[in-house]
Amino acid sequence: MQITRHAEARAVLSDSRSAPPPVRQDAAEGTLAWLRAQVSRFSTGQVHAERRAELERLLSDLDPSSLRAAARARVRGGVWAGVPTAVLCEALGLDDLTPQVAEAAKGYLSGEESPDGDAAVALLLKAATIPQITLLLQGHAATEGLIANALKHEGPVEGVLHETLRHDPPLLVTRRVVEGSPVEVDLVAVNRDPSVFSDPLAFDAGRGPSPHLTFGYGVRPCPASAHAFAIAAGVLEGLSA
Repeated sequence: MQITRHAEARAVLSDSRSAPPPVRQDAAEGTLAWLRAQVSRFSTGQVHAERRAELERLLSDLDPSSLRAAARARVRGGVWAGVPTAVLCEALGLDDLTPQVAEAAKGYLSGEESPDGDAAVALLLKAATIPQITLLLQGHAATEGLIANALKHEGPVEGVLHETLRHDPPLLVTRRVVEGSPVEVDLVAVNRDPSVFSDPLAFDAGRGPSPHLTFGYGVRPCPASAHAFAIAAGVLEGLSA
């Protein structure tokens, strides 16, 4: 089933029976498939709650304003690719793991397995904890996608980012399973629902914060939305400087 209306999407994302699609539980230790079975994003119930709490503890030590300043300072000569992950690595006290994160991220959400992805995960596990790796992988493509989409528009940095999250989300769909049935939430459609957003097809950098669902909703919202927003804002500020 595909969800395209805002109210229906909120209902699904708030449903305690709603869970992410299941992932392999029999993969060899240290591979990308094995890692996917160890992280909060693809877990459920008490296991999910405990893993999410670990991420929240890590994030509580990261100041979004400091991340924003660090991202702004790292942009040089108009080059920004890799900056979000490098900033997060530094904030977590890690060496720059951007190449390994970028490789592993290619199959992190999709579950597509590859020798290169497995090799990248093996290197990440030598350098960081699973909660740290989780933050890096979940933030990599999403934050870079947010920045790339925001660069298509003009206006005040924060206004452009707020509206990009609504109008041009970096993740187009989010998937759940409810009582055994697969459900796909079309984030583009729900974020342009005319019953919630005025003139929904127009990009309006003056719209300000809005009830978009790009960062999730209900029982599994993104725990690092403020951090991702701050890093993206810093990059855009660095580019405009």
